[in-house]
Amino acid sequence: MPCIGKTLTMPDTIGPLTSAVDLLAAFRSREVSPVEHLDAAIARVEALDTHYNAVIDRRYDEARAEARASAHRYVRGEALPLDGLPVAAKEEHPMVGRSWSQGSLVYESLVADVDHPVIERIQAAGGIIHIRTSTPEFCCTPYCHSRLWGVTRNPWNPEYSPGGSSGGTGVALAAGYAALGTGSDIGGSIRIPASLSGVAGFKAPWQRIPALAPYNLDQYCHDGPMARTVADCALLEEVIAGQHWLDPVSLPDPPAVTRAGDDVRGLRVALCLRLGDWPLDAGVEAATLATAAALEAAGAHVEEVTLPWTTEFVWETVQAHFRAIMGAGVGQIHDEHAELLSDYTVAFARELGQKGPGFYDGLESEGALWRPVADVFRSHDVLLCPTMATEGYLAGEPYLDGMDVGGQHLVHHLLGAMTVPFNVLSRCPVMSVPSGLSPNGVPTGVQVVARPYDDLMAFRVAAAVERLRPLPPCPVVQAP
Repeated sequence: MPCIGKTLTMPDTIGPLTSAVDLLAAFRSREVSPVEHLDAAIARVEALDTHYNAVIDRRYDEARAEARASAHRYVRGEALPLDGLPVAAKEEHPMVGRSWSQGSLVYESLVADVDHPVIERIQAAGGIIHIRTSTPEFCCTPYCHSRLWGVTRNPWNPEYSPGGSSGGTGVALAAGYAALGTGSDIGGSIRIPASLSGVAGFKAPWQRIPALAPYNLDQYCHDGPMARTVADCALLEEVIAGQHWLDPVSLPDPPAVTRAGDDVRGLRVALCLRLGDWPLDAGVEAATLATAAALEAAGAHVEEVTLPWTTEFVWETVQAHFRAIMGAGVGQIHDEHAELLSDYTVAFARELGQKGPGFYDGLESEGALWRPVADVFRSHDVLLCPTMATEGYLAGEPYLDGMDVGGQHLVHHLLGAMTVPFNVLSRCPVMSVPSGLSPNGVPTGVQVVARPYDDLMAFRVAAAVERLRPLPPCPVVQAP
């Protein structure tokens, strides 16, 4: 039996990519202690992160003390829901006494004086936040680099970004730094790095997971879990969801998503390959079609549907919203500190500072986007579509003039993802789950979109996709 606080060689069954669910079982059986596993996770960060640059804050001393306390709770039979699990927290989520720079030179010295509700709940459940992870500046791009932290690289192919804005968390999970991770999503920032990093990520319905002002009041904005498996996402989701006194719009009584299962027999799946006129890179299209075929073979009724959307209309709709909220916030910082900002942040502020459709116009457009999806949900249980249109963002490339996808030019790099319509349709739970590998070695993903607030259905179908389309281990799995 392992000794509390002593680092031993871990059993062969407990590796860097062991699931959180299996780790908890190993901790309970005393096969391995939280202290041993944390030390192994820290060693892995130190061995690998010079290559990937995902970790911007290390809490090793505090984490080791927390691991020892966790090990004692297991001995006493008092284990908590996440006890001893290493967690990679997105730096955007404030944590008392730690940096809260948000990837910006403007706030390089800022220290948080409040815990985000997600951070508070993870720690109260025994989760051990040993690292905090990189983002682009102010989380305003779907890739992951900044003037403050440099370029974060994808362990599947370091020539590419892991996606953003929760890119550092995507790397931490894919490379085995942590069992669980936190993300946030205002235009796809959980689902984009989940897809490109080959992990699972859940955009909960708006209000399901509590947040801090002012973005708790922005219906596009969602905090949520990321993990290597759907079951692990469910484990974290059940800890962080539910009403919180700091967030007046947070909802009580979240569903027990760990009970969702993975049986899709008889379910009605609407396959929407292009979400209207969205272009697709070939690897994404092939993986999505293969996923739909696998679901059909497993007993689901898969029907291809179309939506009357255009990328132009989607982009006009979200610009109206961003212009009024996130764009306005970044714009104030730009007006005072433009010389300190990354090039893409300057472009973001200037683009959204221009005149365009107003907030009310945006609300009308949001309603127009919802109506055809509502019609789909009248006869289908879920909508299945790609997470990304592109096979990947090149690491360090800002794409200031847009990007080419599937032989077409898109006016903005965010349109390389197919995520933002479901921030507009914010009450729909959406899980991104791996679907395959592109020819460049970067993972692909699909979005499982369920009816408003039907979280269990999103988890159920995503778990089936994961079982039917397992991804091979990340190439760095055998690294020290």
